[in-house]
Amino acid sequence: MKYLISGGGTGGHIFPAVSIANALREADPSCEILFVGALGRMEMERVPQAGYPIVGLPVKGFDRSRPWRNVRVVIDLVRSMIQARRIVRDFRPDVGIGVGGYASGAAMKVAAKMGVPILLQEQNGFAGVTNKLLKDDAKKICVAYEGMERFFPKEKIILTGNPVRQNLTSGSKDEALKYFNEAFGVNFTADKKTLLIIGGSLGARTINESVITHLSTLIDSNIQVIWQTGKNYIAHCKAALANNQLSNTNSQIICTDFVSQMPLAYALADLVISRAGASSISELCLLGKPSILVPSPNVAEDHQTHNAMALVRKDAAVLVKDKDANEQMVAVALSLIQDKARLESLQQHILTLALPDSAKRIAEEVMKLAQK
Repeated sequence: MKYLISGGGTGGHIFPAVSIANALREADPSCEILFVGALGRMEMERVPQAGYPIVGLPVKGFDRSRPWRNVRVVIDLVRSMIQARRIVRDFRPDVGIGVGGYASGAAMKVAAKMGVPILLQEQNGFAGVTNKLLKDDAKKICVAYEGMERFFPKEKIILTGNPVRQNLTSGSKDEALKYFNEAFGVNFTADKKTLLIIGGSLGARTINESVITHLSTLIDSNIQVIWQTGKNYIAHCKAALANNQLSNTNSQIICTDFVSQMPLAYALADLVISRAGASSISELCLLGKPSILVPSPNVAEDHQTHNAMALVRKDAAVLVKDKDANEQMVAVALSLIQDKARLESLQQHILTLALPDSAKRIAEEVMKLAQK
């Protein structure tokens, strides 16, 4: 069998795509998989790192604020459609899998017109533009949230959840304490509460600024903090930490641009502060982690707020709006992390939303289409 997987632009699209490919390869080691991405986007680097070939299209998103630039965008779209046709004709896939993003629109539209059955995977609670445009071409649409009938035909929808990082549940609290104490020169202990703050690999300005504003309060709170700043903000955040007369040798705050051992960070965390991207929420659900979600306002159609509200409505997470974070985020976190009953309630409710083995379930649907 041959599978064409397309999409990208962000880790939220790329990670599910690679996870689905891994599940397909595990089920059928002899299958052939080809990715189609957008030139210059992160999938062109991340997909080969995961061991899969990828072809790049010159496709770009429409510039809504400067419409005169879209003449070039339309030209690139036409070029991408022509190139996608050549790719489909040469590779001859049995199924096309679209995960959202610019390239997915061009590749899946062409594949469907050439008679290839299409499966879409929608990560968010508010469907992306590309997948909404492709809904009539798709045979099946795998979603992570209930109530997606408002975007897609009900008969095509399959609730599978989002694939999460492999080995995420590996690691114990004891291992985590040993790792972070040795790697960062701190003295974390099992009897203290641990707050994990994550804003993505690049970072989240609002979350970081909110931490900086209330650093002295965090220091005095007698809790342990793992603060992933993202690479764009690490210098600024470390300077702020130094200004509070802290050093890593005696601080109970770890400040790092990237946490390479996320399974251990999650194992240690009593409470997580996070953006509300689809992948992050799926991980929190699977692990049953009480969380404060601060949705990014800088995403298409405010989909992170929709993701967060799907949890908040079921009392499975706490929402702090981005505009309120500087004033509220740290105070809410410090109150919540000491509230044992509330933490247990959030944990119980978020666990009910977990959908394990998502990549495997999506792969099974793909293979059913291929066999037809």
